[in-house]
Amino acid sequence: MNDTNTKPDVLWAGRLEKKPQAEAFEFQASLRIDKRMAAEDITGSRAHAAMLGRQGIIPEETARLLDTELAHIAREIEDGSLQIDEGAEDIHSFVESVLTARLGNEGRTIHAGRSRNDQTAVDFRLYCKKAVLRIDAELGRVLNALLDAAETHAESIMPGYTHLQRAQPVTLGFHLCAWACALTRDKSRFADALRRLDESPLGAGALAGSTLNIDRPQTAKALGFARPTLNAMDSVAARDFAIELAASCAIAQSNLSRFCEDIVLWASEEFKFIDLAEEWSTGSSIMPQKKNPDFAELIRGKAGRTVGNLVTLLSMVKGLPYAYNKDLQEDKEALFDSFDTLETCLRMFAGMIASARFNTGRMRAACGGGFLEATDCAEYLVTKGLPFRKAHELSAVIVRDCIAKGLPGIASMGLKTLKTYSPLIGDDIIEKLSPESCVSSRSSFGGTAPAEVRRQIAALQTAAAASLAIMRS
Repeated sequence: MNDTNTKPDVLWAGRLEKKPQAEAFEFQASLRIDKRMAAEDITGSRAHAAMLGRQGIIPEETARLLDTELAHIAREIEDGSLQIDEGAEDIHSFVESVLTARLGNEGRTIHAGRSRNDQTAVDFRLYCKKAVLRIDAELGRVLNALLDAAETHAESIMPGYTHLQRAQPVTLGFHLCAWACALTRDKSRFADALRRLDESPLGAGALAGSTLNIDRPQTAKALGFARPTLNAMDSVAARDFAIELAASCAIAQSNLSRFCEDIVLWASEEFKFIDLAEEWSTGSSIMPQKKNPDFAELIRGKAGRTVGNLVTLLSMVKGLPYAYNKDLQEDKEALFDSFDTLETCLRMFAGMIASARFNTGRMRAACGGGFLEATDCAEYLVTKGLPFRKAHELSAVIVRDCIAKGLPGIASMGLKTLKTYSPLIGDDIIEKLSPESCVSSRSSFGGTAPAEVRRQIAALQTAAAASLAIMRS
């Protein structure tokens, strides 16, 4: 391969007489993806330069000069006065090339005691820590919107479903708390992942550490990590922290997808349980009457992206020998896409749910028919002393007879007829079978009774606050 139109200014140029041609160079370059880590790369380099000066590896005056110039570069990139060279191999090469162009040989001292392997690993972890905090904040906003709505609708009765069939009466607040429970676990998953990734690989070198008198615990502390990574080889080889974050994103996005499936159903003419605000709906190019829940559908659809990104990362590492391999360059695009997708979908979901109106009259009316009170009838008989299996069988017979007679509910049969099924059935049976009674009676821990729903709301608020405290610490 001749070296016409090559990129000769690369950090690894010394060994190879010939360099990849332009297309091949672009193929193996990563700047398109990792340039978003410019701030993290400079932060890591500043900590590294300060450590080199303190340890006497480079003159302290040189370390101060490196720090000052790196700070200038960071400001210039942020304000746009310094444009990142799109022809650079990666963000690390770009920053070092600018530093060298400005400081000459003093700029060339920055890379002592580190490799691009540990440099990219520390940049990636620093970026992930910030991303997790952003996602946690978005999860918190969605939780607040859900819990506000749950408090408003702690007593709003609706059908609860299993197998997408009407099952038992619940409250809308109870249903929204169920969603909030899932998101609270999502917050805890990210908090757990953050705890494990909070280790600094800086100074691990290519795979075996450094012969120089570097101080890894000090740079870890300076960068805000809890500790340095324990083993240099693992420092550059490990991507399980990225896989764990991708899994957390995929699970959270899948939870949002399930919530949105409920919303899409509820927004249909068949249900009419929810009225999404016009700004969170779209119309049709051909059917003038349409008001489509497209935002909910898109959130549901984007779950596939995050699942795919998780599979990408798992597939990337499964056959790699344990140290750094160029395959690991593929880690960032997948995880960054999952971060971006989840953050955006959380913002969209929070706005959509906060502005939605619920048709509580329609929800309450949907509890009539379908025999949602059948379980309560069986449990009523249990309180009178009948074994549950016998009570279940008798309730099923009553339901079957109601269906044969075209009656919409057990109470429609009338007290006199109901008493013929069992001497255990008393005068209080009718009042026990109303949707309101069915809901209020389910006061067991985690149940749908309004007082219990309000306890759940308070518990979820406490859990969310605790998760935030863990993140901030």
